[in-house]
Amino acid sequence: MTDAGRDFHKPVRRATGELDRLFGAHDPAEKTRAAHSTAAALLSRVRADPDRDTVERLVAFTSTHGIDDIAELWSQAPGRSLPGALWRLYLLQLMIHDDPQTAALLYERGRVEIASADPVVAGAPVPAAPDELVALVDSIMRGAFVGDFAVALERAAAFCRVEASGATHIADDYEPTEPERATTLTTRALRLSTYAADLTACAGLWRRESLT
Repeated sequence: MTDAGRDFHKPVRRATGELDRLFGAHDPAEKTRAAHSTAAALLSRVRADPDRDTVERLVAFTSTHGIDDIAELWSQAPGRSLPGALWRLYLLQLMIHDDPQTAALLYERGRVEIASADPVVAGAPVPAAPDELVALVDSIMRGAFVGDFAVALERAAAFCRVEASGATHIADDYEPTEPERATTLTTRALRLSTYAADLTACAGLWRRESLT
């Protein structure tokens, strides 16, 4: 299992990051405006002209370039905003790519335990092997750029809820014998549940043309 510090590989902030150089380290309002404008510009440009190579580069961005550049742009954005939604999609993708075996374990347990249609909405095979979950999360990312953005967000949210269910139930299994591991899994479940709520809210905002 990955420990709490490795969940999603949140990077250490660079002291002289690009946005600090451009907008000044002491002007959070400028950073906020930059986050929103870059997210809107990227999404609208790609969706207006969904060149296959460009889309695939964006889907594979973190594998090629890491997460730091995206973090500089979007990690501090509110969860229920366009940059916040894109940040959470990339974090989810990174979580699956980083440890697909654990993701598959949590997903399968969550699929069995959860009493909702979330496994169907997420769209993973039954049962889902690690490489199939990697393909699934990449397809969700691809759909964000070339498909219905709200549907991509809802699929990601459903995936998070299934993973959170699995993490919660496995944490209960570990609690009597390995309480530290149980705590790690409970923390992961809470984070995933929060992301699911944010992504679901963002999907609704997108449909109302209010996601900025």
